[in-house]
Amino acid sequence: MLAKVTSCAVIGLDGAIVEVEVDTSRGLPSLTIVGLPDAAVQESRERVRSAIKNSGMIYPGKRLTVNLAPADLRKEGPAYDLPIAVGILLASDQAWPDLVENALFVGELSLDGGVRHTTGILPMAALAKERGLHTAFVPAVDAPEAALIQELEVIPVTDLSSLVAHLQGLRSIEPYRYDLDLSADELPPYAVDFCHVKGQEHVKRALEVSAAGGHNVIMTGPPGAGKTLLARSMPSILPRMTADECIEVTKIYSVAGSLPPETPLIRHRPFRAPHHTISHAGLVGGGRWPRPGEISLAHRGVLFLDELPEFGMRTLEVLRQPLEDHVVTISRAAGTLTFPANFMLIAAMNPCPCGYFGDPVKECTCSLSMVSRYQKRISGPLLDRIDIHVEVPRVQYDKLTDDRLGEPSASIRARVERAREVQRQRFADTSLSCNADMGPAEVREYCKVDEAGRSLLKAAMQQLAMSARAFHRVLKLARTIADLAGSERIETSHLAEAIQYRPRRQV
Repeated sequence: MLAKVTSCAVIGLDGAIVEVEVDTSRGLPSLTIVGLPDAAVQESRERVRSAIKNSGMIYPGKRLTVNLAPADLRKEGPAYDLPIAVGILLASDQAWPDLVENALFVGELSLDGGVRHTTGILPMAALAKERGLHTAFVPAVDAPEAALIQELEVIPVTDLSSLVAHLQGLRSIEPYRYDLDLSADELPPYAVDFCHVKGQEHVKRALEVSAAGGHNVIMTGPPGAGKTLLARSMPSILPRMTADECIEVTKIYSVAGSLPPETPLIRHRPFRAPHHTISHAGLVGGGRWPRPGEISLAHRGVLFLDELPEFGMRTLEVLRQPLEDHVVTISRAAGTLTFPANFMLIAAMNPCPCGYFGDPVKECTCSLSMVSRYQKRISGPLLDRIDIHVEVPRVQYDKLTDDRLGEPSASIRARVERAREVQRQRFADTSLSCNADMGPAEVREYCKVDEAGRSLLKAAMQQLAMSARAFHRVLKLARTIADLAGSERIETSHLAEAIQYRPRRQV
């Protein structure tokens, strides 16, 4: 007898329908799995056999052949345990096919018949809805994640025996309901608030502009000036994510296996801070079958690279294309995958190996050649892709001992939210979400300047030797500064502030 059960594979961040076909025939008892399975899928033979027996069902003593179609798509992971078990029970007349049609089955089985967590549930559920399937049978622990997809009936499965009772009509399993409501979402307790950062008012302003427009920032200053503290304060002023952005980020974390079980939906912008020993594959993604890297895990959030020159040059250079295109494409012999990578880059570095070049208090012990080699670890093309370059000087004693608190993050976040709302309305009919995403056509339409502004830009181009990319980034930055000021037009003062964030000549 032949039975068919629908399951799913995850390719990159997208799902692909897999049809599990189970055939029983005469011969010596055996179970053969074909259809390009990996080792984890091949091992499902033992898990399925024990789960069926320990759940009170009869494992058929026949020759069983399981085909995972399409046969040219590589199948990975234990997510096919549950559909294989259901297919065997259908083929041996121990379950009825009525509820199996138009349904998706995904889950790993334990030896006692329990159904365990499976990664990538969200893209699988999204594909099920797209393909017209009405029901998804998923592990109970993953039901909140699958229920994020509206208009899809999600059945939480705790063990194989309860699933069979449901399929036989003996004991129904109630569908899981999840109400996606972000309106009453509370902000998490942040580790650092801007009000506790002493001094550095101009750096706080630069980070506010960065958060308002999604711009990249690099901070340069001596050790202990507060660069890391300021960067780690950034999440406290970032705007809330929209529902679509929450789904995007959650899908990435689901595929990467980094979604906490108690957090079916990631509601707050990610903040990723990898160590400088990270490999380029760990940063952009990779592996034998590629998985998302840190830049994808920072999608719609912040990627913080502390001690930027200590990262390998090859590692840093792979950031060039994602910073421009907001996606990263990974090619392997098995195929090509594309992951989203629309993140804000915040970097921090010392000006020299000892850290005190240009410091007015402590003398630098590095030679000019050492300083030049250290600064040149960061290539010009990478620096050209960073919108805001800001110096972070040492904090004076008077400011450190001042008991007065600075402006709290909540006030800064309110201004950032207002600026982002202006941008959302501006780009309502496009795929853009903030000013940093604008291309040349949008810059030409939304970043117009008057005659005085053009004269200022011409002088800046000549004195700072700005490239065409830097020219457009200055205009986008000025547009964000104007949005923060509530101005419809880009004034000369907005352009002047944007230009002063460009880098000065290096040693």
